[in-house]
Amino acid sequence: MPHQAGHTTRRPLYTPEERRRRDASPWTLVQGVLAPLQFLVFLVSLGLVIHYLRTGESLGAATASIVTKTLVLYAIMITGSIWEKDVFGRYLFAPAFFWEDVVSMLVLALHTAYLCTWMFGLAEPRTQMLIALAAYASYAVNAAQFLVKLRAARRESIVAESMMHTTSGVYE
Repeated sequence: MPHQAGHTTRRPLYTPEERRRRDASPWTLVQGVLAPLQFLVFLVSLGLVIHYLRTGESLGAATASIVTKTLVLYAIMITGSIWEKDVFGRYLFAPAFFWEDVVSMLVLALHTAYLCTWMFGLAEPRTQMLIALAAYASYAVNAAQFLVKLRAARRESIVAESMMHTTSGVYE
């Protein structure tokens, strides 16, 4: 298809074969469960971290919530990499999710930095909580990226299904 002024051709998020592999992968369901779970843990933890920063109270609860959030993040990243391998043939940085994976690396780095400062006492609790907030801000950006992709995937699925129904009657 030639390029026309003002129009860009972009690759669909999923080829038909990738869509089939996505729908057949058990990791799609795992991601569908872990993503909202992680978001719920994030919201609770964010509230606890802000409470600690405002009052100096409940450090233990805030810390436990950040550790829990980080463990859920690790789980979703590991299973997400397996999902990406199932669907796109590579564990990370498939073209369809390249920038989401780049930001995910920042999210992982900041969450891991928090864990290191906490486990090894490398910073005071307030500084640890500020690192956690930076990690959470990057997570929020990353979650928004994935929501945009989810929405695009749903639109593409509707269009693909519509085209199948439109063309299926042509040869009958």
